[in-house]
Amino acid sequence: MKMKFNKNTFNLTRKQGIAIAVILATGIVAGTWILGGSASKPTGEQHEHAHAEAKGHADAEHHGSKAGDGHDHAKEHGDTEHHEDEPKSGPHGGKLFSEDGFGLELLLSEDSGGPGFRVWLFQQGKPLAPTAAKVSLTLARPSGEKQEVFFTAEKDYLKSTSQIAEPHVFEASISVLMGNTPFLFIDTREEGKIELTDEQVKAAAIGIQKATPAKIKTAAQLPGEIRFNEDRTAHVVPRLAGVVESVPANLGQTVKRGQVLAVIASTGLSEQRSELLAAQKRFSLAKSTYEREKKLWEEKISAEQDYLQAQQTLREAEIAVANSQQKLIALGASATVSGSLNRYEIRAPFDGMVVEKHIALGEAVKEDASIFTISDLSSVWAEIVVPAKDLNVIRVGEKVVVKATAFDSKAEGSISYVGALLGQDTRTAKARVTLANPKMAWRPGLFVNIEVVSSEAEVPVSVQTDAIQTIGDKSVVFIKVPDGFVAQPVTLGRSDGKFIEVVSGMKAGTSYAASGSFVLKSELGKGSAEHSH
Repeated sequence: MKMKFNKNTFNLTRKQGIAIAVILATGIVAGTWILGGSASKPTGEQHEHAHAEAKGHADAEHHGSKAGDGHDHAKEHGDTEHHEDEPKSGPHGGKLFSEDGFGLELLLSEDSGGPGFRVWLFQQGKPLAPTAAKVSLTLARPSGEKQEVFFTAEKDYLKSTSQIAEPHVFEASISVLMGNTPFLFIDTREEGKIELTDEQVKAAAIGIQKATPAKIKTAAQLPGEIRFNEDRTAHVVPRLAGVVESVPANLGQTVKRGQVLAVIASTGLSEQRSELLAAQKRFSLAKSTYEREKKLWEEKISAEQDYLQAQQTLREAEIAVANSQQKLIALGASATVSGSLNRYEIRAPFDGMVVEKHIALGEAVKEDASIFTISDLSSVWAEIVVPAKDLNVIRVGEKVVVKATAFDSKAEGSISYVGALLGQDTRTAKARVTLANPKMAWRPGLFVNIEVVSSEAEVPVSVQTDAIQTIGDKSVVFIKVPDGFVAQPVTLGRSDGKFIEVVSGMKAGTSYAASGSFVLKSELGKGSAEHSH
């Protein structure tokens, strides 16, 4: 069965017809004109010859393809044999293709159901019913992927039964069977293609990678804040009222356990030490009396009752001394008196740093005033705010990664506590991570993000997260095609911060712009035009 070609390309203008008539009438250079191919409208034998010639060319050369899609044969023919540079626009805004009086209009329409093709049929310029011919279409994309598109009749046109996914960069071969006569038309589209040579790609520092399977850890990221480890933080109070005599410790100073922080003159301490001294004197007297009465009783000189009375007095004196000593120990004061009785030395309870100081020389302080805050910053807490929906992945002992928001630093830790109750106003729970802080990088008050790994899965297709760009409301990856790149819309899934799953829109092995994709987005924005289908 022979393929037809577009004989409209052989139509002559009125001016050309008059010229030919004059030349034929005079008989001058008639042979030359005929050999040049400027003949009148082909009929009969000429028509058969044209079909024979069409076999020597690509189908696209004779069936409505764009100029430049394979028109090298134009060098061998006269100017009147050239095809149209571009398919004309039809009454519905689509591209017109015609041959031997038969034609169709092809429109790539974006309606509520997604992008799809619509086809209107014509014969001698008059519309045909959509069932007058069988139409199918094959899309060939730069990646080598092919898509067969079929049509159903709807109103006065044919509508594709499947959507045409973006990007709209493809060559469409339209096959039509009108009765027993086949037609073939070619439509090429390159919407959104960014043309770049290999040298330009290298100059723009665009890195090319291939989409690959990957193992992606799904992590919940929660906000948090570094706080003091309250198990290693102390609020130092004097325990006795007095007047400050000296303050050796300074704010921010690292102190050792037992180191003197401040000295207070306290009348209360003076009374406690006086009580201890009196108790010690009474004990010394009671001990002498006891020893004497014991000797007299053993020699049968004094009664046993006197001996027992002296023994009881000694025991009471011992208790009084121990009681006075324990009072001083509870106050943090030395039980041994050296120097002034009212000298009260306030000492550090453990190794740490002075993070707060509320005391000054000569100041009168109360017994319950918080004069110092000492914290051991070698260990801190990262306090997490946990929404109710994430409580199922936050468990005690779970490994997490803590990342600073203000600078590039991270540390690993484990969840040491999860609150059992939700806040009445915030509807969130508190959790905390205990972090080692040997270099003091994690300072209380620093905001952090806490990543908790909730699951780990193998995904068939993944790309680097830097490759993802957003155009409009769509996530796209710039895939590599011959002579450039195309923005490919994709549906994304899980991510571990480095790689991200591509649920749909790409296949494993597809080359894409991994780094420098923002350059392509910028170029697309410059030359971007609105979609005209």
